[in-house]
Amino acid sequence: MKATELSIPGVWEFVPQQFPDDRGNFLVWYDAEAFVDALGFEMTVAQTNHSVSHQGVIRGVHWADVPVGQAKYVYCPRGALLDVVVDLRVGSPTFGQHEIVRLDTTEHRAIYLSEGLGHAFVSLEDDTVMTYICSARYAPTREHIVNVFDEELALPWPTDLTPILSDRDAKAPSLAEVKAAGRLPSYDECQRFYETLRAGEKPVLKS
Repeated sequence: MKATELSIPGVWEFVPQQFPDDRGNFLVWYDAEAFVDALGFEMTVAQTNHSVSHQGVIRGVHWADVPVGQAKYVYCPRGALLDVVVDLRVGSPTFGQHEIVRLDTTEHRAIYLSEGLGHAFVSLEDDTVMTYICSARYAPTREHIVNVFDEELALPWPTDLTPILSDRDAKAPSLAEVKAAGRLPSYDECQRFYETLRAGEKPVLKS
Protein backbone atom coordinates (compact mmCIF):
# COMPACT_ATOMS: atom_id res chain seq x y z
CA MET A 1 0.00 0.00 0.00
CA LYS A 2 1.36 3.42 -0.97
CA ALA A 3 0.83 6.27 1.50
CA THR A 4 1.34 9.94 0.57
CA GLU A 5 0.82 13.02 2.71
CA LEU A 6 -0.97 15.69 0.68
CA SER A 7 -0.42 19.45 0.71
CA ILE A 8 -2.42 19.98 3.91
CA PRO A 9 -0.47 18.52 6.86
CA GLY A 10 -2.41 15.67 8.40
CA VAL A 11 -4.16 14.57 5.20
CA TRP A 12 -2.94 11.25 3.81
CA GLU A 13 -3.87 9.34 0.67
CA PHE A 14 -3.56 5.54 0.70
CA VAL A 15 -3.52 3.57 -2.55
CA PRO A 16 -3.77 -0.21 -2.16
CA GLN A 17 -2.20 -2.81 -4.40
CA GLN A 18 -4.87 -4.73 -6.32
CA PHE A 19 -4.81 -8.43 -7.20
CA PRO A 20 -7.31 -9.02 -10.04
CA ASP A 21 -7.80 -12.44 -11.59
CA ASP A 22 -10.49 -14.37 -13.45
CA ARG A 23 -12.54 -14.59 -10.24
CA GLY A 24 -12.64 -10.85 -9.63
CA ASN A 25 -10.39 -8.63 -7.53
CA PHE A 26 -8.77 -8.50 -4.10
CA LEU A 27 -7.22 -5.63 -2.16
CA VAL A 28 -6.54 -4.48 1.40
CA TRP A 29 -8.19 -1.08 1.89
CA TYR A 30 -6.86 -0.56 5.41
CA ASP A 31 -3.48 -1.90 6.57
CA ALA A 32 -2.54 -1.07 10.17
CA GLU A 33 1.17 -1.63 9.51
CA ALA A 34 1.19 0.73 6.51
CA PHE A 35 -0.73 3.28 8.57
CA VAL A 36 1.79 3.13 11.43
CA ASP A 37 4.70 3.38 8.99
CA ALA A 38 3.18 6.55 7.50
CA LEU A 39 1.84 8.35 10.57
CA GLY A 40 3.81 6.88 13.45
CA PHE A 41 0.88 5.53 15.44
CA GLU A 42 -1.95 3.02 15.18
CA MET A 43 -5.40 4.42 14.50
CA THR A 44 -7.93 3.94 17.27
CA VAL A 45 -11.12 2.39 15.89
CA ALA A 46 -14.00 3.67 17.99
CA GLN A 47 -16.76 3.63 15.37
CA THR A 48 -17.23 2.61 11.74
CA ASN A 49 -19.81 4.43 9.62
CA HIS A 50 -21.55 3.55 6.36
CA SER A 51 -23.57 5.98 4.24
CA VAL A 52 -25.41 5.58 0.94
CA SER A 53 -26.04 8.69 -1.16
CA HIS A 54 -27.90 9.65 -4.31
CA GLN A 55 -26.05 11.49 -7.07
CA GLY A 56 -25.55 15.13 -6.10
CA VAL A 57 -25.78 14.61 -2.34
CA ILE A 58 -23.34 16.84 -0.47
CA ARG A 59 -22.56 16.20 3.19
CA GLY A 60 -20.41 18.50 5.36
CA VAL A 61 -18.35 20.45 6.26
CA HIS A 62 -18.13 18.65 9.64
CA TRP A 63 -15.52 18.40 12.41
CA ALA A 64 -15.32 17.77 16.17
CA ASP A 65 -13.67 19.59 19.06
CA VAL A 66 -9.99 18.82 19.71
CA PRO A 67 -9.26 17.19 22.01
CA VAL A 68 -10.49 14.50 21.34
CA GLY A 69 -11.69 15.33 17.85
CA GLN A 70 -12.60 12.66 15.32
CA ALA A 71 -10.07 11.50 12.74
CA LYS A 72 -11.50 9.61 9.76
CA TYR A 73 -10.21 7.00 7.33
CA VAL A 74 -12.53 7.17 4.33
CA TYR A 75 -13.14 4.58 1.60
CA CYS A 76 -15.67 4.22 -1.24
CA PRO A 77 -16.61 0.55 -1.90
CA ARG A 78 -19.36 1.40 -4.41
CA GLY A 79 -19.95 4.27 -6.81
CA ALA A 80 -17.80 7.40 -6.86
CA LEU A 81 -17.42 10.55 -4.81
CA LEU A 82 -15.25 13.61 -4.40
CA ASP A 83 -13.87 13.67 -0.89
CA VAL A 84 -13.13 17.16 0.44
CA VAL A 85 -10.86 17.99 3.37
CA VAL A 86 -10.72 21.59 4.65
CA ASP A 87 -8.07 22.92 7.01
CA LEU A 88 -10.04 24.70 9.74
CA ARG A 89 -7.21 24.80 12.30
CA VAL A 90 -6.64 28.42 13.28
CA GLY A 91 -2.94 29.23 12.95
CA SER A 92 -2.25 26.51 10.40
CA PRO A 93 -0.05 27.51 7.44
CA THR A 94 -2.75 26.02 5.18
CA PHE A 95 -5.77 27.45 7.03
CA GLY A 96 -8.81 27.71 4.76
CA GLN A 97 -7.26 25.55 2.04
CA HIS A 98 -8.77 22.30 0.82
CA GLU A 99 -7.85 18.97 -0.71
CA ILE A 100 -10.16 17.12 -3.10
CA VAL A 101 -9.59 13.46 -3.91
CA ARG A 102 -11.78 11.24 -6.05
CA LEU A 103 -12.65 7.99 -4.32
CA ASP A 104 -14.09 5.22 -6.48
CA THR A 105 -13.97 1.52 -7.31
CA THR A 106 -11.24 1.90 -9.94
CA GLU A 107 -8.27 3.11 -7.91
CA HIS A 108 -9.77 2.17 -4.52
CA ARG A 109 -8.02 5.09 -2.87
CA ALA A 110 -8.64 5.90 0.78
CA ILE A 111 -8.15 9.18 2.63
CA TYR A 112 -7.11 9.79 6.22
CA LEU A 113 -7.87 13.17 7.77
CA SER A 114 -6.51 14.10 11.18
CA GLU A 115 -8.48 15.52 14.08
CA GLY A 116 -9.42 19.18 13.62
CA LEU A 117 -9.79 19.00 9.84
CA GLY A 118 -13.17 19.61 8.23
CA HIS A 119 -14.72 16.90 6.08
CA ALA A 120 -17.27 16.95 3.26
CA PHE A 121 -18.03 15.01 0.10
CA VAL A 122 -20.28 14.95 -2.93
CA SER A 123 -21.70 11.77 -4.44
CA LEU A 124 -21.08 11.51 -8.19
CA GLU A 125 -23.34 8.49 -8.79
CA ASP A 126 -26.57 7.09 -7.37
CA ASP A 127 -26.15 4.57 -4.55
CA THR A 128 -22.60 5.67 -3.81
CA VAL A 129 -21.36 4.12 -0.58
CA MET A 130 -18.91 5.76 1.81
CA THR A 131 -17.45 3.60 4.57
CA TYR A 132 -15.21 5.22 7.14
CA ILE A 133 -13.37 4.41 10.32
CA CYS A 134 -13.61 6.99 13.11
CA SER A 135 -11.07 7.47 15.90
CA ALA A 136 -13.77 8.57 18.35
CA ARG A 137 -17.49 7.99 18.68
CA TYR A 138 -19.95 10.58 17.46
CA ALA A 139 -20.57 13.20 20.19
CA PRO A 140 -23.27 15.71 19.19
CA THR A 141 -22.21 18.35 21.70
CA ARG A 142 -18.67 18.37 20.27
CA GLU A 143 -19.68 18.29 16.60
CA HIS A 144 -19.55 21.45 14.45
CA ILE A 145 -20.41 22.45 10.91
CA VAL A 146 -19.68 25.18 8.38
CA ASN A 147 -21.60 25.86 5.18
CA VAL A 148 -20.34 23.91 2.16
CA PHE A 149 -21.15 26.88 -0.10
CA ASP A 150 -19.32 29.45 2.02
CA GLU A 151 -17.73 31.97 -0.34
CA GLU A 152 -14.59 32.25 1.78
CA LEU A 153 -13.92 28.51 1.42
CA ALA A 154 -14.85 28.58 -2.30
CA LEU A 155 -15.07 24.80 -2.58
CA PRO A 156 -15.26 23.78 -6.28
CA TRP A 157 -18.38 21.62 -6.28
CA PRO A 158 -19.35 20.10 -9.67
CA THR A 159 -21.64 22.44 -11.58
CA ASP A 160 -23.29 19.66 -13.60
CA LEU A 161 -24.95 18.11 -10.54
CA THR A 162 -28.04 19.29 -8.66
CA PRO A 163 -26.91 19.59 -5.03
CA ILE A 164 -28.94 17.76 -2.37
CA LEU A 165 -28.31 18.78 1.24
CA SER A 166 -29.85 18.06 4.62
CA ASP A 167 -31.62 20.97 6.31
CA ARG A 168 -28.81 21.11 8.86
CA ASP A 169 -26.09 21.35 6.21
CA ALA A 170 -28.06 23.84 4.12
CA LYS A 171 -28.54 26.17 7.12
CA ALA A 172 -24.99 25.84 8.43
CA PRO A 173 -23.17 29.05 9.43
CA SER A 174 -20.36 30.65 7.47
CA LEU A 175 -16.68 30.21 8.27
CA ALA A 176 -16.54 33.80 9.55
CA GLU A 177 -19.47 33.18 11.91
CA VAL A 178 -17.98 29.98 13.28
CA LYS A 179 -14.57 31.61 13.73
CA ALA A 180 -16.10 34.61 15.53
CA ALA A 181 -17.91 32.23 17.87
CA GLY A 182 -14.60 30.59 18.79
CA ARG A 183 -15.61 27.14 17.56
CA LEU A 184 -12.68 26.47 15.23
CA PRO A 185 -9.85 24.22 16.43
CA SER A 186 -6.41 25.58 17.22
CA TYR A 187 -3.54 24.38 15.05
CA ASP A 188 -1.14 24.36 18.00
CA GLU A 189 -3.56 22.38 20.16
CA CYS A 190 -4.07 19.90 17.33
CA GLN A 191 -0.32 19.48 16.97
CA ARG A 192 0.00 18.78 20.69
CA PHE A 193 -2.77 16.20 20.39
CA TYR A 194 -1.07 14.50 17.43
CA GLU A 195 2.10 14.24 19.54
CA THR A 196 0.19 12.35 22.23
CA LEU A 197 -0.94 9.87 19.56
CA ARG A 198 2.62 9.35 18.33
CA ALA A 199 3.68 8.85 21.95
CA GLY A 200 1.24 5.98 22.21
CA GLU A 201 -1.30 7.65 24.47
CA LYS A 202 -4.90 6.61 23.94
CA PRO A 203 -7.36 9.52 23.67
CA VAL A 204 -10.22 9.47 26.16
CA LEU A 205 -13.46 11.32 25.49
CA LYS A 206 -14.54 13.07 28.66
CA SER A 207 -18.15 14.02 29.32
